[in-house]
Amino acid sequence: MKTVSIIPARYDSTRFPGKLMQLLGDKTVILRTYQNVVATGLFDEVVVATDSEIIAKEISDNAGRVVMTRRDHQCGSDRIAEAVAAMDADIVVNVQGDEPFVDGESLKKLIDVFGADPQKEIALASLMTPLKATAEVENPSVVKVIVDLNHFALYFSRSPIPFDRDNDQVPPYFKHVGVYAFRKEALIEFSQQEMTPLESAEKIECIRYLEHGKKIKMVLTHNLNFEIDTPEDLERAKAHLNQLNSK
Repeated sequence: MKTVSIIPARYDSTRFPGKLMQLLGDKTVILRTYQNVVATGLFDEVVVATDSEIIAKEISDNAGRVVMTRRDHQCGSDRIAEAVAAMDADIVVNVQGDEPFVDGESLKKLIDVFGADPQKEIALASLMTPLKATAEVENPSVVKVIVDLNHFALYFSRSPIPFDRDNDQVPPYFKHVGVYAFRKEALIEFSQQEMTPLESAEKIECIRYLEHGKKIKMVLTHNLNFEIDTPEDLERAKAHLNQLNSK
């Protein structure tokens, strides 16, 4: 089972333009992400997929592998599908370029999902982590997921799900962490499909898989992840890096 990691990386960002080229310690965010993924030793290949010459140069100048992709992709999965189309791969793991501290333990759990699925019934695996703070549960920028008893995704939403009707006990809430592992054929099929109605409403791309009846296995993680979406997030990431370096 050949496993590759593709890191989609756009230079433009509505909330934080050029965030991937910001310094995090002595390295840019995208370079630190790339090198941390390589350092896990889990992948046959690690590739940055980008439409930016600036990002491409940053990776290639540091002996990394990069693939240039089109600028008009609607989502990261489409960019990954273009990058991996001609590659020899069975499992494709998407690590976001703005998550420099994704840990090897969680990535291995995602890959192991497919090793335990000989019938190839699972199209996609992804991470979730418990949500405790009410502000995060109610924040539409935080994507929530509800799962069945076997941790297969039932639905993703920006709304608080499940709804606590009686308000007598706090139900379990899980945040969807944007790290995915795909079977290559499922990813290619996804990229060839039109956006589906619920996906369009929520602006959550993995809902497309559910609307087409695909199985998504969710993997629980308690490890801390930093998504750098704002300058404030970058400052938090710098503080976290300083903590790691001081140990």
